[in-house]
Amino acid sequence: MNLNQIFIPFFLTLLAGLSTVLGSLIFLNHTFSKKKFIGFFLGLSAGVMIYLSFVELMPYAVKSLGFLTANIFFFIGIIFIALVDFFLPHHYLEEKISHNQNIIDRKMLSTGLVVTIGLIIHNFPEGIAVFLSSFTDLRLGILLAIAISIHNIPEGIAVATPIYYATLNKGKAIKYAFISGMAEPFGAIIAYFLLKPYLNQTILSYVFAYVAGIMVYISFDELLPACFRDDQGHHAILGIITGMIIVFFSLLFL
Repeated sequence: MNLNQIFIPFFLTLLAGLSTVLGSLIFLNHTFSKKKFIGFFLGLSAGVMIYLSFVELMPYAVKSLGFLTANIFFFIGIIFIALVDFFLPHHYLEEKISHNQNIIDRKMLSTGLVVTIGLIIHNFPEGIAVFLSSFTDLRLGILLAIAISIHNIPEGIAVATPIYYATLNKGKAIKYAFISGMAEPFGAIIAYFLLKPYLNQTILSYVFAYVAGIMVYISFDELLPACFRDDQGHHAILGIITGMIIVFFSLLFL
């Protein structure tokens, strides 16, 4: 087997994952790290997740699985992340993150933890999708990697925003954006060594419906309430619409 058949798909997946770090760096730029941008950036992330779920992931799943089955797995995803949110040891993780740090906003830190975990779950199948599509059709894989990279930028913002405002620690904000993004190349590794012989369009459709439910829950339970805090309503709405437009353009060429 040609080494490029493995290296190029993995490299594309790695770049897509690292775009979450780019998002965190954009947010932490001096111009954008002011408090007034929090509603916009959190709204941007929610817009990306909601639009991607209902315009791309769910239609893909419905077409392959049928309306009923796709929606069942969509709600299974919602139930799963709701249980994760309920049973997640928030206080323990907050203490680990905030060791020797002054916490400015514990609710915001909790939001950052849930968003990070949700995006790890979301990015894992994305990594599988980019790797396998690149493995079989390089042109499709490149287009998919570009699309995912574009919408991973506001996802990096989604992680960095609450973590930074909770801890005022730029290093921690970048680190958790990096952790969430690295789920994509990890998904590529799993796809190659374990899942490739069994993975097909039907299995991916189950995964996409499941992930859509996770992202919608995170958006409505964590991101939207946070972005409308502190009278940030107009900034939040602008961010939501901007996030949807970003995904629209990222999917336009697929």
